Amino acid sequence: MTEAHGHPGLFVTLEGGDGAGKTTQAALLEAWLADAGHIVVRTREPGGTEVGVLVRDIVLHHRGEVAPRAEALLYAADRAHHVESLVRPALARGEVVIQDRYLDSSVAYQGAGRVLGRDEVRDLSLWATGGLLPDLTVLLDLDPAAARARLDADDKPFDRLEAERESFHERVRAEFLALAAAEPDRFLVLDAARSADALAADIRSRVASILG
Repeated sequence: MTEAHGHPGLFVTLEGGDGAGKTTQAALLEAWLADAGHIVVRTREPGGTEVGVLVRDIVLHHRGEVAPRAEALLYAADRAHHVESLVRPALARGEVVIQDRYLDSSVAYQGAGRVLGRDEVRDLSLWATGGLLPDLTVLLDLDPAAARARLDADDKPFDRLEAERESFHERVRAEFLALAAAEPDRFLVLDAARSADALAADIRSRVASILG
């Protein structure tokens, strides 16, 4: 790897609506890279650190109401700590960071879903992270109705965001696609209705091209 992105490592994020298959693809990519001899750090937001676990419990499982601006600030606080304590050190060591959700999720869920505004939420996250952007963002795009069917099949309780109305998830999906259209060099948009193996092959191809 080179330092073309300002660090010797590689920062890959996976984005998309709930039920799109991000966790599955993160695991498959981690295994492939590890087999190729790369040191891989797999993490998520929120919940990638001890502080993040506490924040995750508040924003996703708190039974009472959390004001939208407070929710956005909690995600940004977790992101600031996560990047400073885990992500940047790993990238500086030349490792590959594979992360489930990053700032694009905040822009989609809080900016569009909560209608707080794209620019405000994005600027907050960029300030929190010192401007760190992923080298590659994989967007797993899936119709919210199909995603809900997958979540129903899991037979697990919905978290606060999963339980939102379909209109909320439609806004989130539209914002993700708009973000990808605005930064085509950073994003790889894939139809998440395809098989896990087909998606993994496309992701590996893109990552291999970056690694050179």
